[in-house]
Amino acid sequence: MEYTYTTHVPADIPTTFDWHEQKGSFRRLMPPWENVEEVRADPTLENGSERIFRFPMGPIKLQWIARHKGYNPPHAFEDDMIKGPFKSWHHLHSFVPNDDGTCRVVDTVNFSVPFGSLGMLVAGRSIKKRVDRMFKARANRLTRDMARHKEFEQLDRKKILIAGSSGLIGRQLVAFLDTGGHDIWRLVRRTPTEGANEIQWDPSGGTIDAASIEGFDAVIHLGGAGIGDKRWSKKRMDLIRTSRTDSTALLASTLASLKSKPKVFLIASAIGFYGNRGEEELTEESPRGEGYLADTCIAWEAAAQPARDAGIRTIHSRTGGIVLDATGGGLGKMLLPAKLGAGGPIGRGKQWLSWISMDDEIYAMHHLLMTETCEGAYNLVAPDTVRQKAFAKVLGKVLRRPAFIPTPPFGVWILFGKMGVTLTTDSSRVLPARLLELGYRFEHTTLEPALRDTLGLWR
Repeated sequence: MEYTYTTHVPADIPTTFDWHEQKGSFRRLMPPWENVEEVRADPTLENGSERIFRFPMGPIKLQWIARHKGYNPPHAFEDDMIKGPFKSWHHLHSFVPNDDGTCRVVDTVNFSVPFGSLGMLVAGRSIKKRVDRMFKARANRLTRDMARHKEFEQLDRKKILIAGSSGLIGRQLVAFLDTGGHDIWRLVRRTPTEGANEIQWDPSGGTIDAASIEGFDAVIHLGGAGIGDKRWSKKRMDLIRTSRTDSTALLASTLASLKSKPKVFLIASAIGFYGNRGEEELTEESPRGEGYLADTCIAWEAAAQPARDAGIRTIHSRTGGIVLDATGGGLGKMLLPAKLGAGGPIGRGKQWLSWISMDDEIYAMHHLLMTETCEGAYNLVAPDTVRQKAFAKVLGKVLRRPAFIPTPPFGVWILFGKMGVTLTTDSSRVLPARLLELGYRFEHTTLEPALRDTLGLWR
């Protein structure tokens, strides 16, 4: 069977082909609802290079081995499935010029399924639907990423060091920055992989080799123990706080001591800074809140002071309560009960919930990184804050599931403890005032289109 999909790209052929040659393009082109694990990848698209990854197919994970051929830069490259779920799969990527200087990417796939005509009769419709969803998601990511990089194409590419690169946000941010031609290095706790751009540190032990981080243009710190990963015991709460404050303080003081300091230090933070504030509209000018999360965020941001005192442009990205990602985070935890029809309001559902799409999360960070006038705290949330009841209703609508059965806070407490109650019942009506003043253009301003993009469930 032959399948063709055409994507119109707001860039010329060499720029678009170069985007595909970057290692991060694989992560960016994967559908955002697919929990894909990359096993091994050769650094080029040249003939004979391979990429191996695992992906879910129902209850099991399958391995896919793709081998490249037909390498003809900047006009085309191809890949064949050597091992995978299809009987055969050949993918031709063609780059065709448009009259206005932009280009289009034509993906032509020839594939066959096991058991021939019988296999197509049984599974052909579902396979076609899955392939359609995949290529639409690829087109969305490619065109959006290219447009975002184009906004800053006149600026020099940066050498960037990132801590927390393996997390939910870190994986996508690294991939996006890599496709933009930046020189990406990772700060890791394990032994660095040979030949990789990795530098080891031990934030819990307070050690880092200052000489190894000389000369970076930018440093991004996204690390810290997951807030919603486990129940909040006293030990866990201490770890959540110290994993953020100690690592940030170590990085900030080390950067401040360097001869060749970075121009910018971007540190993750959270809207937990504002605490539980009911109906109050909150901007970056609003005072701090009260409670554990607010105290943690205050200490977290204060730990970066040595970098600020040393003249390094320091940014705190206060991320929204839910970053929309189908493979993890808050939305990932919601999906199973929501698909079962049990994704209704929590309590009365009147608490305000601030959210942001994954693409806007990384595009906003990129915008702050590349804009030299940006400094201080920025709320990374969508303009359309909604009540939790409305969020549940929209999610149910997108999934085509009922969403009216309420979950009492006591039930949340039994399942997730104090952490669950705090994260699901606190009210945070946070607005992205400084991002809007900056002129940042949101990709997703309202919830339903954002959820449909995240889940691949377009109308």
